[in-house]
Amino acid sequence: MFAIRQYEFGPASNLLFEEVPDPSPAPGQVRVTVAAAGVHLVDTTIRKGAFGPVGFPMTPGREVAGVVTALGGDVSPDWLGRRVVAHLGMANGGYAELAVADVTSLHALADDVSFEAAVAMIGTGRTVVGVLDAAKLTSDDVVLVTSAAGGMGTLFVQEARRVGAQVVGLASGEKLDHVMDNGADAAIDYTRPDWSNGIKDMTVVLDGVGGEVGETALKTLGVGGRQIIYGWASGKPTPISTEALFAKSLTATVALGPGLTRRGLRVLEEESMAGLASGRFVPLVNPPFALRDAAKAHEALESRATVGKVVLKP
Repeated sequence: MFAIRQYEFGPASNLLFEEVPDPSPAPGQVRVTVAAAGVHLVDTTIRKGAFGPVGFPMTPGREVAGVVTALGGDVSPDWLGRRVVAHLGMANGGYAELAVADVTSLHALADDVSFEAAVAMIGTGRTVVGVLDAAKLTSDDVVLVTSAAGGMGTLFVQEARRVGAQVVGLASGEKLDHVMDNGADAAIDYTRPDWSNGIKDMTVVLDGVGGEVGETALKTLGVGGRQIIYGWASGKPTPISTEALFAKSLTATVALGPGLTRRGLRVLEEESMAGLASGRFVPLVNPPFALRDAAKAHEALESRATVGKVVLKP
């Protein structure tokens, strides 16, 4: 099979397209012929070494969807030929034509669910569900969504509209059209230095950008507002002082780590996939990159040149 291989930490150019032996599923595992593999911002940080040591050479990728084509021992034969999606955890191995996954990680897919949509929801979607648990949006809210054209931001806009809240989405350039098409009440270019002028009395900020954008977004909150932090794509967390919270009785909640996983990742995945099946969530998928172009996918994601979920297709 062909797969992406990485031999050392570093830039996207370290992701090499190579022919490697087919993997064999161990007991309790299946082999999936990959139809779509998810590319996440976390993948880029793993590539750079920010998550600590990994075994080299490695094949990156933690989200796969496809068809089960081989079974390891102690796996029910009912899985053979099934359309599935799985999150591989920190095991990696998804940027490949074939991947192995624990049978306990599998979610069966209906025939009318695309592999691209499924892989967009298995990891990103479970995080979205956890963040929404913390946000507790209602029809009384006025929500500011940072990175509203991204994989998570797209789903946050949809959920805010579903519950009857008003929603303002931050994006840049041509991505503003995507935000409006997705149902936002307004879309604002956060690259403008004066982007926050006139924005006030937000009740909720969904902050996955951090840095200056997150700090400015905090200032748009009205009395009693709440900032839900789920990342810092800018490279720096949102600086929040106790004084800023006291000034308007604000709350700041981190919806990652224990706050995200307290319900259990499998539960979050099941809710995410149910939301996909019911139409509650409609993921936006960036035009897929070919597997051999994984380096280009990483570069595009890091430069903010993509919209929605980034996907590789073998």
